[in-house]
Amino acid sequence: MGILQSVLGLGAIVGLAWVMSENRRSFPLGTVLIGIAIQLGLALLLLKVPLARQGILALNGVVTALTDATQAGTSFVFGYVGGGKTPFEVTDPANAYSLAFQALPLVLVISALSALLWYWRVLDWVTKGFSALLQKSMQLGGAVGLATAANALLGMVEAPLLIRPYLQKLSRSELFMVMTVGLATVAGTVLVLYASFLQNTVPGALGHILVASLISLPAAILIARVMLPEEHGEVPTGVGDDVPYLEYESSMDAVTQGTMEGLKLLLNIMAMLVVMVALVALANILLGLLPEVAGAPLTAQRIMGWVFSPLVWLMGVPASEMQTAGQLMGEKTILNEFIAYVDLGHLAPGTLSPRSTLIMVYAMCGFANFGSVGIMIGGMTAMVPERRAEIVSLALRSLVSGTLATSMTGAIIGIVT
Repeated sequence: MGILQSVLGLGAIVGLAWVMSENRRSFPLGTVLIGIAIQLGLALLLLKVPLARQGILALNGVVTALTDATQAGTSFVFGYVGGGKTPFEVTDPANAYSLAFQALPLVLVISALSALLWYWRVLDWVTKGFSALLQKSMQLGGAVGLATAANALLGMVEAPLLIRPYLQKLSRSELFMVMTVGLATVAGTVLVLYASFLQNTVPGALGHILVASLISLPAAILIARVMLPEEHGEVPTGVGDDVPYLEYESSMDAVTQGTMEGLKLLLNIMAMLVVMVALVALANILLGLLPEVAGAPLTAQRIMGWVFSPLVWLMGVPASEMQTAGQLMGEKTILNEFIAYVDLGHLAPGTLSPRSTLIMVYAMCGFANFGSVGIMIGGMTAMVPERRAEIVSLALRSLVSGTLATSMTGAIIGIVT
C-alpha cells in the first residue's frame, strides 16, 4: 500500500507543478519521463545494489573521522566548551553539549577541504562529468548543465558564479531552472554537518544525504521545465572557453580562502538559528493565549504539521505519521532544513517508522526555505543586476518548485524502500 501511495503521489506532485505552470499547453512529457527514470535508476542503483549500499553505509566512517578531527580543533581552541576534557564532573552530558562550539565548526573544516579539492581539480572534474551527463540526458544547454551539476557540491549562490558571464544570456526558463536546482539541493559544506546529527538515527546518513542531493538534480530540472516551459524554438545557452574557475594561488591559499568562506557561512547559520528559534518561540507564546485545539495548546509546529501533512502523505508517509512528518517538512520550509534535521534526530524512537524516516531525510534535503530565498536573491542580483526584477519575480515560485522537487525525491524513496 505504501509503495502504491508513493507512486500516486509522484504523479500528483508532477500534476501540481503542471497546475502552476505558466503554459499548461506545453507539457514536456519527454523530460518528465526521462527525469523520473533517472531518479528511479539512481535510487535503485545506490540503495539496492549491495556494493553501492555498502559504500553508502561505509561513509559513516567519513562522518566520524571529520567530526573527530573537528573536535580536536575545537577542543584545542575552546577547551571543554569545544568538547575537550572538563575540569569538573559532568552530571548531565546532554546539557554540556554546545552546538555553536562543537558541531557547527565542522562547516569550517568542510569548507576548507572543499576549496582544497577544487584547487586540486578533483571537484572540478566531478562537476564537469555530471554536467555532461545532464546535458545529454535532459537536453540542457551547457551553461545550465554546468550550474546544475555544480549545485551537487556548491551552494545556490556559489554554483551560478561558475556561469556568471552567461547569466544575462539565459532564457527566463533557464534562469528559473538554475534557481530551482539551487533550492532543491544542499551544498557540500553542510552535507557532513547534517549527517552528524542523523548518524545515530539513520545508518549511513552521509551517503543518504549525498544521494538525496544527486537524485534531486533531475527532479529539479523536471519540475522547473513543467512550471516554466522553454519557449518554442529557443536555443539552449551554451558555454565557451571563458567559464571562470575558482582560482587559488596554492594549496595553502585554498585552505585559507575556504576557511574564510566557511566562517561567513558559519556565522550566517548561527545567526539564522538564533533568530528563527526565537521567532518560533515568540509565535508559540502568542498562540498559547488562544484556546486549546483538540485538547492541546496551539503551536506553530502543529500548524505546520496540518499544512504539510497532505504533501508528506503524497510521498508515502502513512496517515498515522503524517502530522509529525508534516511538522518536520513545515519547519524545513518556514525555518530551514538544519532545524528540521536536528528535530528529526531528536525524535523519540518509534515516532516515525524507518521507511518514513528515510523518506523525510530525502525530502528535507534542500535549501528551499524563505531565508535561503533571500540569500539567493541577494547573491544573484549582485551577479546580474540588470535581471533583478526577473529574479525577484521568480524567487517565491522557485521556493515552490524546489519544495516539489525534493518531495518528488521523497516519493521516489517511498517507491524503492
